[in-house]
Amino acid sequence: MSDGPGWHGTTILAVRRGGRVVVAGDGQVSLGDTVIKGSARKVRRLSPGGREVVAGFAGSTADAFTLLERLESKLEATPGQLQRACVELAKDWRTDKYLQKLEAMLIVSDGSQMFVVTGAGDVLEPEHDVAAIGSGGNYALAAARGLMETDMDAETVARHAMAIAADICVYTNGNLTVEIIAA
Repeated sequence: MSDGPGWHGTTILAVRRGGRVVVAGDGQVSLGDTVIKGSARKVRRLSPGGREVVAGFAGSTADAFTLLERLESKLEATPGQLQRACVELAKDWRTDKYLQKLEAMLIVSDGSQMFVVTGAGDVLEPEHDVAAIGSGGNYALAAARGLMETDMDAETVARHAMAIAADICVYTNGNLTVEIIAA
């Protein structure tokens, strides 16, 4: 996935522990070696049909918003069936000529299930109750996986892992948006 012409700067992390899922996203958007914005909000709470879902996105913002709107309509058509809605979104993303051009990735959770959805048609349920996407995703993922060996709750793991990623990755900052959803 390309972030566009030199665009970088997103780290989204999801951690499931203790009956809760925490989705954290940093606020940085960079163009080359310049920070364009440090306070972008890349984690959103959706309520299609009154059912709560949290989504974080990496990639083009306009593309991600298009995908979030599509996901909401899929969730409205299949209330309470997050996995089915994600699979339907991924199928559309792979087969629709307009959607195929979208460059973004999503992490979505309803509190009990958590998925990474990509334009390659992937709907992945992560192992070890941790998922991460974006420029600093691998740093946050590694840190969170290590922190899962502690007694920290999901939010503490997510915040510490994102702080570690921000210390290592030049495309990640410490300006977090954190959403918590219970099972």
